[in-house]
Amino acid sequence: MTRRSIAPPSRVRGAGFTLIEILIVVAIIALLVSLLLPSLGRARQLAARTVCANNLHQLSIAMALYTQAYEVYPAAQDPATGTFWLWMGRGFRPFIGPLLGAGIDRQNASVLYCKADFFGQMKYENTSYAYSMAFYHSPEQIDRITTAAQTYQNPMPPVGQKPENVKQPQCKVLLGEWMSNHPSVANDSGWWTWSGARNYLFADGHVLYLQAGQLQAANDGLPDPNCTHNGISGADYTH
Repeated sequence: MTRRSIAPPSRVRGAGFTLIEILIVVAIIALLVSLLLPSLGRARQLAARTVCANNLHQLSIAMALYTQAYEVYPAAQDPATGTFWLWMGRGFRPFIGPLLGAGIDRQNASVLYCKADFFGQMKYENTSYAYSMAFYHSPEQIDRITTAAQTYQNPMPPVGQKPENVKQPQCKVLLGEWMSNHPSVANDSGWWTWSGARNYLFADGHVLYLQAGQLQAANDGLPDPNCTHNGISGADYTH
């Protein structure tokens, strides 16, 4: 009787990965993440900027409704509300808030707050936008403002301005972001600095995202739509 030899079972390679293969995959993922992160950051920044611009478009509609009802832009003796000046978001909120919806206040900021504004929530009662003083003072009054401090000192009697007083509506800023939120900059002083970039709403209703350096110097030597040379008749930006 012949003995049959039995061949040893063949070795089947396991389905797992080797350490080298895992390290290669991890390295590829890390490389892809490093390539994608800047793009994702820019996309988030652009999205926030777009939402902010939409906020200003909504505020433009509210301003238009206000001028239709009262024939002039919001005007009041400064400080308009307690210690807040009318050009501040907290100052003009009571005037156009009712035109934006019910219950617009500090708790319900609505379109008065840009979610990319990390200072507005803490410092400015959830308001992110400023309103140019030129729309509630005469050009002669505005031309007497030669320092940033004068925009919140030595109040002048308000002089309500009509829409037809705006000689260059496509060039005169009506409202704008106070801070540079897209992106933020160090030592941001709002409209009183040549640093950063902001969304601006012009009197004709269009919104532009501009570097501070693209605006013309105002009477205080800064890119400050509060004291534009010639006030409501002047220009903050020309193409």
